Amino acid sequence: MWPESAEKKQPLRSGLTTGTCATACCVAASELLFAGQTPQQVTVTLPKGKEVSLVIESCEVVGDAVRAATIKDAGDDPDVTHGATVFVELRRAGESGVRFRAGPGVGTVTRPGLALAVGEPAINETPRRMMREHLERQAQRFGYAGGFEVSVGVVDGEALAQKTMNPRLGILGGLSILGTTGIVRPYSCAAWIASIHQGIDVAGANGIDHIAATTGNTSEAAIKAHYGMDEIALIEMGDFAGAVLKHLKKVPIDRLSICGGFGKLTKLANGHMDLNSRASSIDFAQMAGLARQLGADDALVGKILGANTSMEVLEICRAARIDIADLICTRARAAAARVVPPQVDVEIWAIDRNGAFIGHAGFEHGGAGA
Repeated sequence: MWPESAEKKQPLRSGLTTGTCATACCVAASELLFAGQTPQQVTVTLPKGKEVSLVIESCEVVGDAVRAATIKDAGDDPDVTHGATVFVELRRAGESGVRFRAGPGVGTVTRPGLALAVGEPAINETPRRMMREHLERQAQRFGYAGGFEVSVGVVDGEALAQKTMNPRLGILGGLSILGTTGIVRPYSCAAWIASIHQGIDVAGANGIDHIAATTGNTSEAAIKAHYGMDEIALIEMGDFAGAVLKHLKKVPIDRLSICGGFGKLTKLANGHMDLNSRASSIDFAQMAGLARQLGADDALVGKILGANTSMEVLEICRAARIDIADLICTRARAAAARVVPPQVDVEIWAIDRNGAFIGHAGFEHGGAGA
């Protein structure tokens, strides 16, 4: 699950997707299959034309297949597959074209609502296209007229998948092979945002009309216990509130509960859709202004402006009997409501570090939330 992120900025580094890694493995395996060469490094062309080089950790004949492996480097993206071994087992096939299989550590789709059909390996369309195009170029280069069978796997992928949304999406047996550009942009978190969208899609396709989006493990546990929600209705949005809110324009969900840490919700209340510290900061002037609206005097406002953390502000206000948490939730609900379609009813819950509810703005259209 997504941890509650820190508020300090860090230097960031790009990486490469699992789809790019699998494509590199296809190129390496085809070199051994057709030329008897075991390359230590291969070059892959990304969807927008950029070329990148990847180190091949191993390339060998295994039975009737060639198995090639590389190590995924996700850069500074918080990706559970960073450092994982991605591998491909490549076989010749009599029929033309490329058929994909889920190898060990790659999941299979078992639930409707995803772009892939039930029963298909969890290898998304862009990685499939990348692998297909590179293998077709290799076939043309070596004068091969047949087809290929490609099994994509990830070492320990089934265990790693338990840290992702795959099990609740109905992707069983391992990870998904993802990527739309081939590059992992630091804290663009493309894989995580894709999982958010998939989670909403699956919930809608399976008749769920009330979902909960949470900023981390603690907030998820709190809202799950409050409503007794099934996992299929829980969306681990992390810092990506915008990814949830904007996607609801495409999926028929009636009610959305957002539950998160107080500091994160102050950012949403300010209209920020990315709640990570690299994109938005805690606004102490905002909180001071809200506290003043609730009756805070100059001395209390001064304490808020001199605070170091949002939780310190909360404690200052609590001591003065200023209910700033509910007002933050109300403003966060208004910010969310400006993005979602009018028919989506939104409520907001704020929690403290222990997972206790400290603020709430309920559904406006009569949904249960108290």
